[in-house]
Amino acid sequence: MAVPESAIDPLSGVRFGDGRNTYGDILTPDAIAFVAGLHRRFDGRRLSLLAERTARQQRYDAGELPDFRIDTAAIRDGDWAVGPIPDALMDRRVEITGPVERKMIINALNSGAKVFMADFEDSSAPTWANQMEGQRNLRDAVNGSIEFTNGEGKVYRVGKDPAVLVIRPRGWHLPERHAEVDGDVVAGALVDFGLYAFHNAAALHERDRGPYFYLPKLQSMEEAALWESVMTYAEEQLGLPHGSMKATVLIETLPAVFQMDEILHALRARIVGLNCGRWDYIFSYLKTFRAHADRLLPERGQVTMTVPFLKAYSELLIRTCHRRGAFAMGGMAAQIPIRGDDAANNAAMAKVRADKLREVTAGHDGTWVAHPALVPVAMAIFDEHMPTSNQLQVTRDDVTVSRDALIAPAIGTVTRSGFDNNVEVCLRYTAAWLEGLGCVPIHNLMEDAATAEIARAQLWQWLHHGPIEFSDHAHIDFGLFDQALAAHAHRLRASDLPGASRADDAARLISALTHADELRDFLTLPAYEHLS
Repeated sequence: MAVPESAIDPLSGVRFGDGRNTYGDILTPDAIAFVAGLHRRFDGRRLSLLAERTARQQRYDAGELPDFRIDTAAIRDGDWAVGPIPDALMDRRVEITGPVERKMIINALNSGAKVFMADFEDSSAPTWANQMEGQRNLRDAVNGSIEFTNGEGKVYRVGKDPAVLVIRPRGWHLPERHAEVDGDVVAGALVDFGLYAFHNAAALHERDRGPYFYLPKLQSMEEAALWESVMTYAEEQLGLPHGSMKATVLIETLPAVFQMDEILHALRARIVGLNCGRWDYIFSYLKTFRAHADRLLPERGQVTMTVPFLKAYSELLIRTCHRRGAFAMGGMAAQIPIRGDDAANNAAMAKVRADKLREVTAGHDGTWVAHPALVPVAMAIFDEHMPTSNQLQVTRDDVTVSRDALIAPAIGTVTRSGFDNNVEVCLRYTAAWLEGLGCVPIHNLMEDAATAEIARAQLWQWLHHGPIEFSDHAHIDFGLFDQALAAHAHRLRASDLPGASRADDAARLISALTHADELRDFLTLPAYEHLS
């Protein structure tokens, strides 16, 4: 039998790049070979799991409801715990998130947060330049050489006691079209993870800093087990002890909430905790029930964490994590400072304090913020109510959550302003994303892809499961949607806001997705085809 050429030359059949910038310091032959090895070993399983997602959604569309798995009851009922948590991650009371842009990395590391989650996923638009510059920026952050000089000559450097660095690669579903192996496109997740691990894992391990990862968009224990296999293989190839790489998993899909024990178990040698990725979780609820007219949600602003199905989700996450010795991380505060309007700013900060108070008193071990100015606000709440480094002792034995509680629809209304806001936010974010921006300030909130996804999914459901009435009893219809979309596209096109140059492209894409007979799984997949 012939020996595959890739076994002799691991770079045979491999193409990385966009033909403009070689990024030779990141895309070294050994680094490319490492990523190609990950692809050849694991991509078949990834594609199989994505096919299982599709089949699962088809069952939901046919009327099946998500539920706890019968075949894994022994895991849920078993007496086991996750492995030890490293000292660097024992106190995660406030974490800041943001894209892998150079200045943002420095500011986040200097923010006073305990952890910085550097994001290749929902707050980054995956242009090849963004992804490769991000890898370069993170390498420089790890080796201590990162700095940035702005147009006025101000120099930014990382100070003493920076936040602990955690990386979020892209989800399993996202491709990286600039990387091909044996004629197949490589998963964005393997590009992001592989290049970062190859260049930084040894240095981070030597300093007892991991490497550490946030894993997004998982839907099942099998998808978590794939990450376990990827990390185990990477550790072997890079000469690291098993379990050196640590993971925190975002529970941000409805199917995953029914498998939290199983996900912890699949990653039990390396998992540190689970996170309430609440915005994507709301989107996943909408997407999972896209064919269920009886499970529509009210407008986005009314779907808060006090809504019963979200409260049940967050409390079950705390109980599950603490039972297994893992951390239960709270969700994102997306507010940003409102300059020039003290009353509005004070109201926004009051919302942040109330949200963080809810989280810490419920038993969460930490929380997320999107802006450095929110770090001291959230920190003060957690310092006051969580004097210890975490709350693993808060077992929440009082929590009992049923399947029906986790999928109960919320009660509320749809107002004209709520409808219009969904159209505006979806358009503005998508247009900015097409310009290469994945983290966009809109109406004093720092938005990433999750908010645009909620807005898009809600618009599709309201229009396809009609007639839906506004609170004033007028009907929502496609004529109203088309009119609103055209008006917002005109305003954006004439503005100096992010996305102005791609307003028409974004409007055409959103119109096509909203008018389509089936709700697409992700906005970022068709949008990726139009990304420069």
